[in-house]
Amino acid sequence: MKKNLFLKNMFWLVFLSLICVLILSANLGTAKAETKYPKPIGAVNDFAGIISPDYEMQMESLSHEVLQKTGTSIVVATVETVGDTDYSVYANELYQAWGIGKKGEDKGVLIFLTVRERKIRIETGYGVEGILPDGLVGEILDRNVIPHLKVGDYGKGLTNAMIAVSSVVAKAADVSLTGSPTISQPVTKKVRRVGSLFPLLLLLFIMIPLLGTRQGRAMLPLILLMFLSSGGRSGSGGFGGFGGGFGGFGGGMSGGGGGGRSF
Repeated sequence: MKKNLFLKNMFWLVFLSLICVLILSANLGTAKAETKYPKPIGAVNDFAGIISPDYEMQMESLSHEVLQKTGTSIVVATVETVGDTDYSVYANELYQAWGIGKKGEDKGVLIFLTVRERKIRIETGYGVEGILPDGLVGEILDRNVIPHLKVGDYGKGLTNAMIAVSSVVAKAADVSLTGSPTISQPVTKKVRRVGSLFPLLLLLFIMIPLLGTRQGRAMLPLILLMFLSSGGRSGSGGFGGFGGGFGGFGGGMSGGGGGGRSF
């Protein structure tokens, strides 16, 4: 009798333990699924911290205007790394997790960049694949975005992507955007080879006659010192958010359209 009671108690103990394990596993799985992707904070989600406030405000403002005038949601997201996940898969799943665009209309675009992997992708929703085919997306990246990303100008590259996509969406909807935003191209510094050789040629022209006299040879150190000090002052060239209230997340879907690049 006692043995049967013991076995019965053991059976229920094991049964209840299994139920607890299953419940705990389900909760952990749900928590993992919920925390795999960060929650959106607005039109610009700079989780990698690579966009300056000026560019962030510019993109936020443009995204809000495009959403208001066309119903299309354009969202930017940056992360430090996607780990072992393929960046294209991550971008597509992030799009689905956030539900970019209105459900049923699916008019959304995700501009996604991962820093460590040096990858960028523009993911398009079903509702904009007609006006943003994969070939056009690739052209936008190659021409307007990648040159800036290669030199570390992430803010400018992402802003160019936002402007280019917004222009296509606005044109398709037959609306105009405030200020007619334009895309900036990388500024390259032209080297004037002839001009840079002139001081050296002038120095040689002065030095040759001086080498023939004792007084001239004595003056050479002073002339060299003056030349070197003035050379350092020659002209040098250079390179001249608010997420609250953004309603671009409404359950939109993407079928994996768009394009991606390395930089």
